Amino acid sequence: MRPQPSIRPYRPADRAAVADICVRTALDGGDSRERYPDEELMPSLFAAPYCHLEPELAFVLDDGSGRAVGYVLGTADTERFVEHFRTAWIPRVAGRYPEPTAQPRTPSEEMIVLLHTPERMILPDLAAYPAHLHIDLLPDWQRRGFGRGLMRTFLAALHDRGVPAVHLGMVTANTAARAFYDRLGFHEIPVPDPGPLTYLGRPTAAGTP
Repeated sequence: MRPQPSIRPYRPADRAAVADICVRTALDGGDSRERYPDEELMPSLFAAPYCHLEPELAFVLDDGSGRAVGYVLGTADTERFVEHFRTAWIPRVAGRYPEPTAQPRTPSEEMIVLLHTPERMILPDLAAYPAHLHIDLLPDWQRRGFGRGLMRTFLAALHDRGVPAVHLGMVTANTAARAFYDRLGFHEIPVPDPGPLTYLGRPTAAGTP
């Protein structure tokens, strides 16, 4: 019988696959390699720190052969995560991505600025949604119900930890992602000067709007 895809906890052996998924979906849901040629950069911001700092909240979609083809990951406490990002994560990657001393001139340099300013994740308007997440699937695995399954798994893990609500920041131009989140009961959270992002949130309890 052909192995079936399944959702399982992240394992250290998934690191390269998770990074690859991140790279292939980091530009408004599409491949980011042309804009960000260093393939470690985007995972160093949006995937690897979560797997390193809170691996118990990282889950992957396994294609049935052991290969991760999608993931959901995040933190139960954004403020605590930012503190650990500053003290435990940045030192791990600062050798490759030193803190900029001049204004960024390229998209990659703009991302390195974000890497060194994790406090940007803490917004007063999101205080009622202490957790946050990132979810990505390779294109061939999208629109097949697996994203919903990943989200359900992550929300249940947060709920079991007593976390009341979760938020995410998405690129406003990514209308397909917005439709996905709307279907899952996320609602927009007004944030002053959000830039290119839209912030969405929802309770972690199953069946709540």
